[in-house]
Amino acid sequence: MALDELKSAIPDFAKDLKLNLGSVIGNSDLPQQQLWGTVLACAIASRSPKVLKELEPEAQANLKPEAYQAAKSAAAIMAMNNVFYRTRHLLSDPEYGTMRAGLRMNVIGNPGVEKVDFELWSLAVSAINGCGQCLDSHEQVLRQAGVDRATIQEAVKIAAVIQAVGVTLDAEAVLSE
Repeated sequence: MALDELKSAIPDFAKDLKLNLGSVIGNSDLPQQQLWGTVLACAIASRSPKVLKELEPEAQANLKPEAYQAAKSAAAIMAMNNVFYRTRHLLSDPEYGTMRAGLRMNVIGNPGVEKVDFELWSLAVSAINGCGQCLDSHEQVLRQAGVDRATIQEAVKIAAVIQAVGVTLDAEAVLSE
């Protein structure tokens, strides 16, 4: 199991991450598609080759092809949107907020899976990328669709742990060179 391999690669000083990784994935209450779509989108967003290499095969095995593609699409579109909307929000000139984005985002309207799943994956990626405006937007859509706060928090915990594991393993790889 790739998850066990990834956990075994986590150094002893980051034991909490090892325990949390097993917990947020192994003990998740999320339905399989939501869980593994979140895992895949976050593994991509983490930018860690090791994390992606270890988690992607298991995600692919647990997702239907359309969900696998949609999770990758969520990571891709949020890579763009999180930079754009975070920048627009951070600029002190409010005029930027009134300007048309002019960027293609068709996948958001037709992701190929249930909108709630895609929104959850987009929220998790936005947490990794630190875009408050996107977090608020996706959280509101999820809440309006009846998704409870516990589900949203679970996706954010997955994002946090996967990101932390990626940072830790990438740093250790550089330090061991």
